[in-house]
Amino acid sequence: MRRLIWLAVAAVVAAAIAAGWLAVSEAERRSRLALGERLYAGQCASCHGENLEGQPDWQTPLASGRLPAPPHDASGHTWHHSDEELFTITKEGMASLVPGYSSDMPAYASVLTDGEIRAVLGFIRSTWPERERAYQGERNK
Repeated sequence: MRRLIWLAVAAVVAAAIAAGWLAVSEAERRSRLALGERLYAGQCASCHGENLEGQPDWQTPLASGRLPAPPHDASGHTWHHSDEELFTITKEGMASLVPGYSSDMPAYASVLTDGEIRAVLGFIRSTWPERERAYQGERNK
């Protein structure tokens, strides 16, 4: 009987960890969002906009052939990508996912830690309406 109780407790704890219930407290979540917002303002807003609005006419190539910085709000396409794709693009550059793609966005591997990149992406994600978060959540599966 005791073994059965311990197995049940272990199963509940494992489910809670998997669901993120025990992994991040509310205070830690708020702290990460604040960090992400600060990093976004310092590293991303100059191109992607203070309000995540992107550059004007972002779908029309510039004279260089490169596209302007896209918005990260619901009007853009950031939420069409999985967390891992967004992380890789931010850390290693777009060419890491689309070989030969040329972009003005630098890779941030030498600028931000993995945790800082995830904080920025978490901040961006937190601004999306429920529909976009749900769509992006499905991409993560």
